[in-house]
Amino acid sequence: MKICIFCGANSSLDSDVEVMAKKVMTFFGEKKIELVYGGAAIGVMGMLATDLIVRGGRVTGIIPQLLMTKEVAHGGLSELIVTKDMHERKQKMYKMSDAFLIFPGGMGTLDELFEIVTWRQIGIHAKPIAILNINGYYDSLLEFLDHAVKQGLIKQKDRDIIFASPSWEEIWDHFSGFKHG
Repeated sequence: MKICIFCGANSSLDSDVEVMAKKVMTFFGEKKIELVYGGAAIGVMGMLATDLIVRGGRVTGIIPQLLMTKEVAHGGLSELIVTKDMHERKQKMYKMSDAFLIFPGGMGTLDELFEIVTWRQIGIHAKPIAILNINGYYDSLLEFLDHAVKQGLIKQKDRDIIFASPSWEEIWDHFSGFKHG
């Protein structure tokens, strides 16, 4: 199985993000799950990749040429794919992955989350998407989405595309039991 993780190129000030990253990467290593991610050696991205590499796991990074130096491409990956732009990066990430896990992150992470959700909504893919909601990081976003449902601007079935939990075990159960459309 290949799981794409969307996360920040910056480091989190919440130390529980690092604790959860190590927990999830330990699981990946034990279950031989391949990490597909943005290819950087910095921030939450770099922490996840480095941790899995140290455990002997397979890590594929996908980074656009524009970010090769800005995000400092990780030098120790199993595979590094350089794309011409962000759109090609996301397409490759989506095609290579069986599921999508969203860690805390910034604007780029939100962009990736909403694009993968929209692609599922319109039928481009039928893969599971889950937010690892560490210490309520995404609470306000999830509340906003529920508000948008109440306002009639998002259908409940589309809101339900996003599974969210603070528990990696619950997310793994969601991924494992997911019925691909």
